[in-house]
Amino acid sequence: MTAAGRRRIARVFVDTSAFFALADQDDNHYREAQAIQQRLITNRSAWFTSNFVVAETHALFLARLGVRQALEFLDRLERSSATLVRINAADEARARAILRQYAAKDFSFTDAASFAVIVRLGLDSTFSFDRHFEQYGFVMLAP
Repeated sequence: MTAAGRRRIARVFVDTSAFFALADQDDNHYREAQAIQQRLITNRSAWFTSNFVVAETHALFLARLGVRQALEFLDRLERSSATLVRINAADEARARAILRQYAAKDFSFTDAASFAVIVRLGLDSTFSFDRHFEQYGFVMLAP
């Protein structure tokens, strides 16, 4: 995993794997996620995610943690200062191009759309435990 070092992270894209690791104490990345979250809070970093990630995360919570925690995730996100970025038609087109260009990888459409958003917004780093972000070339945060 490529670490962003100790430099100040100003703007970070948060992926499903990070949201889930923060919520599930049994997740292999729970402690790492807590440490990264604290660092981002200390740095007053701006959090970004997409509507695709929210849908994917809700479905994951629903399947693994149940209805109550899936709804709590949505409620916490709505109350947070995280910026919800809507995937637009250009992001979708770029995502399809990424999937074609990297056909040997198993990127999901949500991953590729996230890549398009990160590039469009010029974000610093990604808060994710999904190796696909690193494979695409993004800096992944480490505690």
